[in-house]
Amino acid sequence: MTARDGTLDHKAAEADSAAELARRAAELARLEALAEGWEPGQQAVLSALKTGIEALNAEAFKRLIRSVKSDPAAMPALRQAVADPFVYQVLLFHGLVKEPIETRVRRALDEVRPSLKEHGGDVELVAVKLPDTVEVRLVGSCQSCPSSGETLSEGVEKSIKALCPEITTVTRVSRGAPELTADGAQVVRFVSPFARQQDAGWVDVCAVGDLTDGGLAVRSVEGRDVLLYRQGDQVSCLDNACAHMGMPLDGGQLENGTLRCPYHGFVYLLETGECLTVPEVQLAVHAVKVVGERVAVRLRR
Repeated sequence: MTARDGTLDHKAAEADSAAELARRAAELARLEALAEGWEPGQQAVLSALKTGIEALNAEAFKRLIRSVKSDPAAMPALRQAVADPFVYQVLLFHGLVKEPIETRVRRALDEVRPSLKEHGGDVELVAVKLPDTVEVRLVGSCQSCPSSGETLSEGVEKSIKALCPEITTVTRVSRGAPELTADGAQVVRFVSPFARQQDAGWVDVCAVGDLTDGGLAVRSVEGRDVLLYRQGDQVSCLDNACAHMGMPLDGGQLENGTLRCPYHGFVYLLETGECLTVPEVQLAVHAVKVVGERVAVRLRR
């Protein structure tokens, strides 16, 4: 199986799992709708039964996860199981896993965005800096509004902290003017050290602000799944395929600039693609340049 085939199989399995979850959720919603016409006493019994079953399942899942966590060798299998959309949503329903912090921060910003847009403003997520800091940028009319400080503290900050209690600091950053050369071209902020200098072959992928500082993102470039890892202005691009068996890496454990494969535990240095588990293998690394606010990638053929 090629790396690309493995990626497609993984995505197909995720899609099937998500579709099955949606089907079962729709069936439960249909049954709940039928019960709406029942007598209050009957509805109370059904509600008590439902609550009891949910509590029973939650306790069983809690004990199962605790048991698996006691064996370090079993942790890769647990992470792989939780990566399944069906398993993840069920555990999330029972409060046994949290949504990724960036997902929760973005949802918090979505909640305040309508009120900001009513006044011609908006807010952008710049970075989530673990363990406790979020950087945002106010845009539109919110940038120069005399009440922008209040907008940040009473609107944006309050919304983020409500959904992300681990965040204690919400910082506002401003977008600086683009750096220009004497002939008016934007200054290149970063180019991969190994990148060839010709201009051909670069593909615009995303904005720098779309990538969380210290975080990992999956993108498709010319039909190829790649991982983007950002450290300040520097961005690394690597194939989303473990050098061991070609399995996708995006569900792996990210820690201090390294990524652990969720399938067999191979650990890679994201800055260079070097494998720390078996030094003689390495991830395919692609050239990156950051010009202004945009990230471009040139695939290694």
